[in-house]
Amino acid sequence: MARMGNANMKMAQGMKKQPISKDTVKRLMGYVFRKHKIVILIVAVCILLSSFTDVYSQLFLKALIDDYITPLINSVDKNFAPLIGAIIRLAGVFVVGTISMYLYNRLMVNVSQGVLKDIRDDMFEKMQKLPIRYFDTNSHGDIMSHYTNDTDVLRQMISQSIPNVFAALITLISIFISMLWLNWLLTLIVVVCIILMLFISSKFAKISGKYFVAQQQSLGKVNGYIEEMIDGQKVIKVFTHEEKAKQNFDKINDELCKNSTKANVYANMMMPMMANLGNITYVIVAICGGVLAIFTPMGQTLTLGTIASFLTMTKNFTHPISRVSQQINFIIMALSGASRIFALMDEKPEENKGTTRLVNVKKNKDKLVETNNTTGIWAWKKNDGTLIELKGDVRFHNVSFGYNEDKEVLHDISLYAKPGQKIAFVGSTGAGKTTVMNLINAFYDVNEGSITYDGIDIKEINKSDLRKSFGMVLQDTNLFTGTIMDNIRYGNTKATDKECIEAAKLANADSFIRNLPDGYKTMITSNGANLSQGQRQLLSIARCALLNPPVMILDEATSSIDTRTEKIVQDGMDKLMQDRTVFVIAHRLSTIQNAKAIMVLENGKIIERGNHEELLELKGTYYDLYTGALELD
Repeated sequence: MARMGNANMKMAQGMKKQPISKDTVKRLMGYVFRKHKIVILIVAVCILLSSFTDVYSQLFLKALIDDYITPLINSVDKNFAPLIGAIIRLAGVFVVGTISMYLYNRLMVNVSQGVLKDIRDDMFEKMQKLPIRYFDTNSHGDIMSHYTNDTDVLRQMISQSIPNVFAALITLISIFISMLWLNWLLTLIVVVCIILMLFISSKFAKISGKYFVAQQQSLGKVNGYIEEMIDGQKVIKVFTHEEKAKQNFDKINDELCKNSTKANVYANMMMPMMANLGNITYVIVAICGGVLAIFTPMGQTLTLGTIASFLTMTKNFTHPISRVSQQINFIIMALSGASRIFALMDEKPEENKGTTRLVNVKKNKDKLVETNNTTGIWAWKKNDGTLIELKGDVRFHNVSFGYNEDKEVLHDISLYAKPGQKIAFVGSTGAGKTTVMNLINAFYDVNEGSITYDGIDIKEINKSDLRKSFGMVLQDTNLFTGTIMDNIRYGNTKATDKECIEAAKLANADSFIRNLPDGYKTMITSNGANLSQGQRQLLSIARCALLNPPVMILDEATSSIDTRTEKIVQDGMDKLMQDRTVFVIAHRLSTIQNAKAIMVLENGKIIERGNHEELLELKGTYYDLYTGALELD
């Protein structure tokens, strides 16, 4: 239950509202134009053709009535040839407009999918560079929401909203110029009505936009909670926490419902309101047009065709405004999603200032020489070219650390692990055991003190090379979708099948793998759900064995498997630990009795240290744990 509470806290911390800024729009347009300039130019031309076609058809109504129908009515000798020719020309214009509309919609689909691909690629690339701290303090479901919900609203904006708004603006300008050409006085009346429509539209857009932004935030929160509940489903059922989980979900789902409802209520009200204002404008123009036609003030003459064409333009003039008003909400929602995406991209990447690299060397008359032979000896290559053989000498020098600045979890820790030694850590939950491992891997930087590796401060070592020198087997195994062979090869993609099989044999995994229907080609899905916990652990050991690291980290690797399987796993780990520096976290003291040194941690401090016999003689905490007088939390 504590884990759920912590996850909820992380989720709440991760759900920060991201403001929509000019920089967001600029960066998003950068993605649009980066690879698609020519396509966007073609789309713009197609939109212009489509909009001009629309305006031409409305102007054609004037010519149809005044130049063709009225003369035919007043003519004794009916000649339909000019009318037929004009209609054919209009049909040709419509064909061009239809093709243009199809083409720009089709092209924008390609543009939107290309942009989303680039954004997802950049997001994922950035995510690989983020520190572990980011994933510890942000809901995984909310992070997933960036790849799904936020990118989906971007797709809708790029493929639909932007072309629609651009087409609407071109249509507005074209119709406005045409209306001025037909009659400036009626145009003035339309402009006054349009200003009123824009004022009302802006008010509704401002209100609905606020709730659309809140909707995206709430959606990420819901996704985060659902992801957490799916991962913890067994725990929920064991502790009959279903009702409480439902109550919590109802709470955040109600928040989403509330924000979505308000956003869509205002957005849906806008369309009919704008349509009705457009109808009112149409009626006003019709009345004024009739009056002008009758009284013809200031020498103006309005023909029947002019009035019909102008009324059609008046109706079509309000449609683009309604379209823009409707799309504004989608644009606001998409820009909110873009802000969240760019906020992830703007997260500070993991600092990696270390210049010491891991290289392969060979010994030539007791002198180290760099080589391209990957089976050689590993060594550290400092920035000045100095080569130091990697032996696995890891030391903590008065290290203090806290995940938060105001609370330390490790206090003045000093210890050493000489090459080939096995160092074990024992202590209750929260004592700081796993934190020690996080610091060795440089997942977090120490607040005070230092950690050295073969005499080199790990801050001076490139983090990728540092971690490459470690092999980790954790309590929670992580297997990936693919074959068993792929999972063993995960730490060394260049390894041959033979090398993978040898690693599996070393880990005692070969026998159970060969008994599977497809052997090493057996597909693994859902983090190895088709395998037992012990089998998954053996694959983790095999993966580590293939990497052949000089330093091993075993974090409660056997705590969640049965005693019989533990013996098989422990045998595999014993083979793997030979001649290596090993750090072990264990709940079962039987697995660490042969450790060179055992550190007993409590409240972030080493309260006892020594080998098994020495600690028993102390008759302190370790003695109590070994005799059963005290149990680990």
